[in-house]
Amino acid sequence: SAARMSFSKSSSGTTGRSRSPIGTDFDEIMTARRQEADEFYGTVIPAALDSDAANVMRQALAGMLWTKQFYNYDVDRWLSERGSDPFNPRRQAAPRNDRWHHMQNRDILSMPDKWEYPWYAAWDLAFHVLALTLVDEEFGKQQLDLMLEERYLHPSGQIPAYEWNFGDVNPPVHAWSTVFTYRLGKARHGHGDVEWLERSFHKLLLNFTWWVNRKDRDGNNVFEGGFLGLDNIGVFDRSSPLPTGGYLEQADGTAWMALFCQNMLEIGIELALERPAYLPMCRKFVEHFLWIGSSMLHAGGHVGMWDEEDGFFYDVLRLPDGSGQRLRVRSMVGLLPLCAVTVFDGQLLARHPEVAEKLRRFLEARPELRALIHDPAKQGVNGRRMASILSEKNLRRVLAIMLDPAEFLSPYGIRSVSRRHAEHPFEFDFGGQHYSLAYLPAESNS
Repeated sequence: SAARMSFSKSSSGTTGRSRSPIGTDFDEIMTARRQEADEFYGTVIPAALDSDAANVMRQALAGMLWTKQFYNYDVDRWLSERGSDPFNPRRQAAPRNDRWHHMQNRDILSMPDKWEYPWYAAWDLAFHVLALTLVDEEFGKQQLDLMLEERYLHPSGQIPAYEWNFGDVNPPVHAWSTVFTYRLGKARHGHGDVEWLERSFHKLLLNFTWWVNRKDRDGNNVFEGGFLGLDNIGVFDRSSPLPTGGYLEQADGTAWMALFCQNMLEIGIELALERPAYLPMCRKFVEHFLWIGSSMLHAGGHVGMWDEEDGFFYDVLRLPDGSGQRLRVRSMVGLLPLCAVTVFDGQLLARHPEVAEKLRRFLEARPELRALIHDPAKQGVNGRRMASILSEKNLRRVLAIMLDPAEFLSPYGIRSVSRRHAEHPFEFDFGGQHYSLAYLPAESNS
């Protein structure tokens, strides 16, 4: 459009816009395009918002559209130029992303910020899609599809994290974004894109299996994962080997997997309502969620993440001798289990009573799985059921800590680390080394 503008020199030597018909046409075109944009956003922005809030929302959506960028990265070529050979088992000093020779990215992607962070980050992208779907539904679905394509998804089932280290581990929120995007489309059109949902489900199964096989070391339904987006609020660097040896059973990683189960169950139910062949998958994810949720609150001799005395979740340090201890750091890690909650409307059980009967028999045979979490057999309004790690009693205890101004609640939102650690830093000594974590407002010195 700018190329159509006509300029001329005035007698004083300054540049001014011409009054030619071309300039007039340009003004009319811009006016028309502006009117079309106003009409479009009128269908997107809720009418209940006042003009200021509507303007903020429109600017936010414009910001999301602005950060779309063409991203071209042939990882195999980049690795080959650095001497990496996937068929040479004796290679030395392997460069980063050495195990991602299959990747070839050549797509338009939503970046966290194409000025400061001009590369995609998979779990950021999952959140981006919800906003992008409001203005470009097909682009949002295509972004989710990309991360599950064979050019991106690792043969093992891992979703690539980000350019600096594709093999790093992000929270598994892709299924959450998928079911949310599906429901946005269903609300808009009156029906959902079942073909797209089914295609996504099969690929997400690969990623779920990767988590179960790679991050549940002992097969006891508690998970590791690394930093998981929380890289400066723990006593140890969770992206590196522990100085103590052993490993961490992570409260946030396990909570994310509980939510992953719930999201896969949501997708499975949508598919099973159309295609009963998916009914066994629904049962599978119900049972897997119950195993994960109950493992977080294990009350036996095995040290679990739930601290009954404190009423809070902590990471568990497993030492090489098999012993374990809770790292009693009050941080957002212990708040993540609040997110693993989903309400189900009971439609599937009403249509397929045999599923309800199988679930009833399973719960009767395994009463320990629901003893400490919210009872999934309990019905709410209109036959609804809820999957939640936290029972009402434990929910109240966690919320009492989260909403305490002396702990997590600040005038600006929820703190990442409890203010309690300002006066009572967490201290840990091992092998002659001293480790600690204290609260600093808006900062971290670790």
